[in-house]
Amino acid sequence: MADRLQCEFSLIRYVPDVVKGEFANIGVVLRAPDGAAQVKFTRDWSRVRCMDPDADTELLEALEAEIAARLEAGVVETVNAKPIVQTLEDSLSNSVQLTEMRATLAESVVAEMEQLMRMYVEPLKVARVRQKQSGRALIAGEMRDAFERAGVWKLMRKKIAASQYTQAGDPLKLDCGYRNGKVRMFQAVSLESDVEGAKGLAYSASRLRGGVARVEGVELELTAVVERRATVGDEEQYAFGLSVMEREAIRVLTVADLARAAETARYELKV
Repeated sequence: MADRLQCEFSLIRYVPDVVKGEFANIGVVLRAPDGAAQVKFTRDWSRVRCMDPDADTELLEALEAEIAARLEAGVVETVNAKPIVQTLEDSLSNSVQLTEMRATLAESVVAEMEQLMRMYVEPLKVARVRQKQSGRALIAGEMRDAFERAGVWKLMRKKIAASQYTQAGDPLKLDCGYRNGKVRMFQAVSLESDVEGAKGLAYSASRLRGGVARVEGVELELTAVVERRATVGDEEQYAFGLSVMEREAIRVLTVADLARAAETARYELKV
């Protein structure tokens, strides 16, 4: 058996009321033996919303990207693990806290991150809730999983505000995207529970293309990711949603196509 890796990890906690001291674990920072560190947050904010219905989960999701960027930039170059916690805590609000680093033995960094997430962040009862999820949230989660497995998620833009390309006040936010010769944007769309999302994306498509051409100076490839046809009961609604988007030259993939799209992203981003 190969020697296990001596790693260290810290839990990221959401603490809505520091006086009460109640918290929910929302992520993990894991440091490998070579000093490289990575972060992963939960995909399911149900426990956070249960504790704090007004929690800004979009801000928390953005925080994951900020922490990842800090770790990527090399804020942890020392063998001593303490600066990891101290440096990151300096940039966090009181409602987000990190535990002290703890030692762990890992077969691999990837496997250990998944194990820590299961143990501390997404216990079995939450995993069961996620299995019952449907609609846009489930598609968006599968899309993120595919891009993470390909190693490109951290390189992608997330929650892309359409207003920077269309007009002020546009509430649409695209799930993720990247630039490589052209701008590629991806949006989860449920044709089972929210066919209006397909109509909204189709309505925005031409203005988004025009805005990207004006602001970025390149072409936009807009992709909608939908359920497999076999999983949707209303075939007419499914066909309607597809036709609405395809008429606006929106590329449509199902979740079964995500692995191929993620591999393309990996190739184009040279990962």
